[in-house]
This record gives sequence, structure tokens and C-alpha cells, in this order.
Amino acid sequence: MKLVNNLLACVLVLFTVTLHAQHTRVIPQPLKVESKEGSYTITPKVKIIADKNDYNAQFLKELLEEEYQLDLKIAGKGKKGIILKLDTALSNEVGEEGYTLEVLKNKIEIKAPNTTGVFYGIQTLRQLIKNNGEVAAVSITDNPRFAWRAFMLDEARYFKGKEQVKKLLDQMALLKMNVFHWHLTDDQGWRIEIKKYPKLTEVGGFRSNTQIGGWNSEKRSGEPHGGYYTQDEIKEIIEYAAARHIKVVPEIEMPGHASAAIAAYPWLGTIGELKEVPVVFGKLPDSYNVADPKVFQFLEDVLLEVMNLFPEKTIHIGGDEVKFDAWKESEFVQNFMKENKLNTPTDLQIFFTNKISNFLDKYDHRMMGWNEVLGGNVHEWQKKEDMETKEELAQSTIVHFWKGNLDMVTDAVNRGYDIVNSYHVFTYLDYNYGYTPIENSYSFDPVPEGLDAKYHEKVLGLGCQMWSEWIPTVQDMDRMVFPRLAAYAEVGWTAKDRKNFDVFIENLNPILDHWEKKGIKYADKFRKADFKEVK
Repeated sequence: MKLVNNLLACVLVLFTVTLHAQHTRVIPQPLKVESKEGSYTITPKVKIIADKNDYNAQFLKELLEEEYQLDLKIAGKGKKGIILKLDTALSNEVGEEGYTLEVLKNKIEIKAPNTTGVFYGIQTLRQLIKNNGEVAAVSITDNPRFAWRAFMLDEARYFKGKEQVKKLLDQMALLKMNVFHWHLTDDQGWRIEIKKYPKLTEVGGFRSNTQIGGWNSEKRSGEPHGGYYTQDEIKEIIEYAAARHIKVVPEIEMPGHASAAIAAYPWLGTIGELKEVPVVFGKLPDSYNVADPKVFQFLEDVLLEVMNLFPEKTIHIGGDEVKFDAWKESEFVQNFMKENKLNTPTDLQIFFTNKISNFLDKYDHRMMGWNEVLGGNVHEWQKKEDMETKEELAQSTIVHFWKGNLDMVTDAVNRGYDIVNSYHVFTYLDYNYGYTPIENSYSFDPVPEGLDAKYHEKVLGLGCQMWSEWIPTVQDMDRMVFPRLAAYAEVGWTAKDRKNFDVFIENLNPILDHWEKKGIKYADKFRKADFKEVK
């Protein structure tokens, strides 16, 4: 019996050692981890050795000073210290965003094929440093599962401001998320300065009141709301994001969710009766009059300014939840459809969307849209006959799935489209934790179960979305975003067979401490067990 107990004890020790050899206290969990003997202690005498990594070296210096009160000097050469090294030969092993991190007794070395990989190596290192500056010896080889790891912020409903955006970008960088999807226009607000059309922000950027209490509520806040970003402020945010290796993808909604623009310039609408920015949320009746050449010229003008402002070559055009009644009741639109042999409203939407895609293509940009841009019976409130289509969506489109099933996804990738998966049940951050606890967020797989392996490469990655209809304050936003953002980061980065929820939850504790120090009011209840009914 004693022999059996000893054997079990040995097995337990071996299992524990193996577990810690395979995983480290980092979110997102790296691809390969090998623990070693010993440690390295960062002291003020240690130097940062930069190899054409001047910005990364400066970033690390400021980070160590702020978070660990360590004031290190930067040097151009050296064999000891914290070495940041570019090695293009590593690209075959770790890809475009990967890195290696070696912590030895006499040095720390981060190597990558480019500065992005070095930056991500720094994000891993910062999570490994103990309060006394000690870092356990380890060898890490790491690269992401998906190239598209996005967080979306809806500021059209509630404007949050550039300092809050920067705060979010900082936490995205810590978690190696690389796409900031910025929802800047919608029915309730237009948040981006367009110099050719100043009323878009002068009128469209402000509303007199706001619906509160839920979708069917008659209650109002009794207060005006508004705000917008000047182009100079947007440039500042883009530069801030780029320094953290985050691409900024703007979303300019069309042809629906356009009421703020129509309030500013009523001739843009199909109905043309809207006089002020709506104060209620939901699917509103009017859309751009896509049959009018003046409206298309307006959209080209807007997109030109947007393309000149944002370096990223992807433009998200929304395209979701278009109510077709206004088009169906417009004699002008119906005549246009007959002239162009368009049988259904969906034909018209895809016809319009393809014109936008062709325009973007001319400027070497790529269109992205919510999965309604493909057609198909996505919503139960739409008539089936309205959704039928003979039009084929532009092949270069990135289809952003938020609704639909495996058949719809399979159809899209089979037809050659790249997709980003943001299935709302798992990724919508405005859903409360009782509905989407962190276990559900973590369990999400951007590659739908049952999708043929030959199509897996068509799944670019995932997005998580902070819609803000019912999220008026920064405190509300923080509670809904954090800590679920960490779960989505690991979903996007970590190989499927490397994910382990128990390890993730253990690793979350230091991240929570970090957020607390930053003044981020994360949710205090976010697990399934927190919402069990008390019997």
C-alpha cells in the first residue's frame, strides 16, 4: 500500500512538473514553452540592447520604469542584458508576428523576423517579471493561430473619447490583439470629421435625447449627447495604435444605419423626412437612396477622405440590418431596379455594395461587411422573397459573420470569400455575463465545428464587439469588456490544443491586478458559477 501511495505521489509530482513545463503564466498562452533551471533578475544596472529596434527598446524602457520602477539604459551593442534582435531567418519558423524568448541566467533575448514580433515578445516578458524584477528561466517559441484578432468599439451610440480609446489600445497590445475595428457611424451618431460635408458632425454628431431602459422602452435620459473626432485626433489615435502594432479599421455604415447622415443631409435618404438625429435604438426605417447618383457621389467623397486618413487598406462598410420598406415604397428606386434588372431589394443592396467595392479597389483598398452583404435569409423579420438574389458579391469582400449557421459559412468559403467570425452568441460584449460568461467567451472557436478542413485557411480570425446602445458610461464599458477581452485574445492567438481554461483562469489573476492598478473597473462576477440560481 505504501508503495502504491509513493507511486501515486511520484505521478502527481511528474504531472505537476509537466503541466508547468507546458504552460506559463502568460495570456495569451504561447505555442511552445520549456521551463529551465535558474532565473534572471532585472536591476537598474541591466541594459536594453537594441538591434534596429529603437522604438521597441524605448517602449520596454518606459514600461519597466512605469510598472516596475526600473530605470534601464539603452545600448546599441552588448551580449548581456535584455537583447532585442531582428532575425529574418526566423520567419519560416514563427511567421510574420511570431518571436522567440530566451531567459537565461546571464541574459534575456527576444528575437523575431520583424519589429512586430519583438513587440509581442516584450508583451510576454512583461507578464513574466515578478515584483522584484526576477524572471524564471524559460525558452518560448510563439506565433498566433489567427492573423485577425479584433476588438470593435461602437462610438456611434455613445461617444467615449480619445483617452478611453487609447486605454483600450494599451490593453489590446498587452494581449497581442492587432485590429481595432472602429464603428464610427450609425443611426444615432456620426463621429468622424468629413471636411467636404461639415454637417455630418455639426448635426449628425449630436442628439437631443437618448432612449434608456431597453429596446421597447418609452423612457428617455432627458439629456443631450454628442461628440466627434477631428481628423487630427483620428491621426493621433492611428499613430498611437500603430506604435502598438494595431491596425485601425474604420466602419462607415451603408446603406442602412445611416440616419445620422440623413439628418444632416436629408437628400441622402429614400424617405427624406428625417429632421434630427434619432434618439431611439433599433432598426430604423430609412436608408441611403442608393438609386440616386448624388448619394453615391457623397459616399465616394466620404470614403476618399476616410482612405486618405486611415493607412489600413481594409474599409468596413457595415451593410447589416437594412430595412427594405423604404426602397420598396419608392417609385424612384423601383424604376432604378427595373432599369438595372434587379428583382429584389437584396439584388439592389449587392448591386450597390459591388459599386462601393469597385470604387475601393481603384484605390487599392478592400471592402469588408457584415454577412448580410452576401444575401441569404439571415433575419426572421425579413421576408424570404426580399432576400433572394441573383447578384454575386464582389469576390474580394471580407465577409464578417455575426449571424448565420454552418451552411452559410460553408457557402461563403466555398464561393471563395475570406471570413472573420464574430458569432454574436459568443462575441458580443454588450451581452451580460449571465448570458455570456467568460467560459463561453473562451470556448469560442472561429472555425465552426463541421467546417471542412480545406476551408479553414479562409477563416482569417475573430472579432469581439462592444456595441454600446445600453452602455452609456466608461464604467459600464469597462465592466462588459474586462475580463472577457483576455479570453478573446487567447482564442485568437493560442493554438487550439494549447488552450486550457483552468490555466487561463489562474493566469488571469495578475492581469486583473494590472487592470486594477490602471483604474479599469472590470466585472467582479464573470464566471458561470456566479450566476447560478440560489435554491
